[in-house]
Amino acid sequence: MKALTVENLRGGYAEVDILNGISLDLMPAEILVVAGTNGAGKSTLAKAVAGLLPRVAGKVSLDGTEITHQPAERRARSGLGYVPQVANVFPSLTILENLAVVEGVKDRATRIEAMLTTFPALAMRRKSRAGSLSGGERQQLAFARALMTEPPVVVLDEPTAALSPALVGESFERIARLAKDGTAVLLIEQRARQALAIAHRGVILDGGKVAM
Repeated sequence: MKALTVENLRGGYAEVDILNGISLDLMPAEILVVAGTNGAGKSTLAKAVAGLLPRVAGKVSLDGTEITHQPAERRARSGLGYVPQVANVFPSLTILENLAVVEGVKDRATRIEAMLTTFPALAMRRKSRAGSLSGGERQQLAFARALMTEPPVVVLDEPTAALSPALVGESFERIARLAKDGTAVLLIEQRARQALAIAHRGVILDGGKVAM
């Protein structure tokens, strides 16, 4: 069974199509990299899969169940994790509060402790507001929020954007560990060479289509 399937996906904003018939699939515990130049449709694809694109045609299936017209919150409850490139934490809330407000968590206290163990930098600042965190710490918190529900599929939209070179390496190592632990990862990334080094497969978008 495929973890995620996208079939002839089209859509965009207002009357302008950004996606022009994208088809791809993601297997369980696989990392699939989606690369391409700016404007190729990478982030728009991530939003379409997550249920955040206002106008979509085609088909999106999660673990064999079609979710094309499901709202984002229902997709999250069905097992789809999503880490957007920006606005991925609540800056006015503390680290603990950011983790506590995630819906659909079976054992909240246990999962929070698991995330703080996985991300020790967050554990040391657990009572700090997210708005005071560095870019790398915010990215870790966004990761932790997405993993609170133990989703079988995670969509990461350019997780290394604006990170220092040292943190970029750590981020890719973290993504590789996700797949080793059984999570399927759809990785939207501009650093194609580094991303493909940890990936099982990759696709290149151009003009809202799969070019390679």
